Formats: sequence, C-alpha cells, structure tokens
Amino acid sequence: MINRVVLVGRLTRDVEVRKTQSGLSVASFTVAVDNRRRGQDGTTQNTADFINCVAWRQSADFLGQYARKGAMIGVDGRIQTRNYDRDGQKVYVTEVVADTVQLLESRAQSEARAQQSGGYQDNYGYQTQPAYQQPSYSQPAQPQPSYDDFGPAGLDISSDDLPF
Repeated sequence: MINRVVLVGRLTRDVEVRKTQSGLSVASFTVAVDNRRRGQDGTTQNTADFINCVAWRQSADFLGQYARKGAMIGVDGRIQTRNYDRDGQKVYVTEVVADTVQLLESRAQSEARAQQSGGYQDNYGYQTQPAYQQPSYSQPAQPQPSYDDFGPAGLDISSDDLPF
C-alpha cells in the first residue's frame, strides 16, 4: 500500500514551532496549493486548497528559522489521521506529516515578492504589511581590476583538459 504526498505551495502564515515534553521540535503549518476547477458553466476557476502539515525534529527547526508567510515550499510526506476528545466532543484531524521540506525560492525572491505586492495577503483577503526593514546604504560599484591568466578576467575553465 502507498501513502505518499507531494505538495508545492505557499505558506499561509508563519510556521508555529513548539517543543514536546521530551524536547522534540514540532512545527505546524498550512500550505496553500493551487487548484483549477471547471465550473458548471464550463469556465476554469482558480481556487486553492489549504493543507495542514506537521514537521518534526530538524525539519521543524529549519522551518521555524527560515520559512515565513508566503514562502514557496515543497513538502514530501504522508497523510495521517488522528482524533482526540475536546470538551466531550471527538475531534478528527487529517494532516500531512512531512518527511522532507524544501524552500523553493531564495530569500531575495521572497523579499522582492513581498516588496512588490506591498505586503502579504492573509487567509481572509486582508492586506498586511511586512515588518519594517532598515534601509541599506551601499557604496557605488567600483570597477573590478582585470588580472592576467589566473585573475577573474583571465581564468578559462571551459577547456577539456580538466580532470573531472
């Protein structure tokens, strides 16, 4: 039997990382995955599915440190169902337990997307602004010197005599 899930989508909020009583890290997050559906009138409608996910140990720590709301991520894992009692009511939960998680865009791409959109849009369509960032000041670009055979301008590694 096969129970395998591969998701590519965006985080709907910042990852929530907690520690168990035994000290293990566990991260809870939701991934919004695009879903195209054909409407009754025959037109294509773009919607999103919101998939609850859980990551453990190093994956949880990694997500908590580097992943932010809106980040494009890839999740490889398995579906798990569980239930528990809350105030006498039985609660059923279906979630993806992540075996591996990857960030699929660089930090620069993520920040550029946030700047371009003027902030992030939350699950309810409300616009939120990114945290204030200190402006960066840099020196004007200085021309790089040209070196002979082994400098940046003269080193040719395209020849076929390389050992690999």
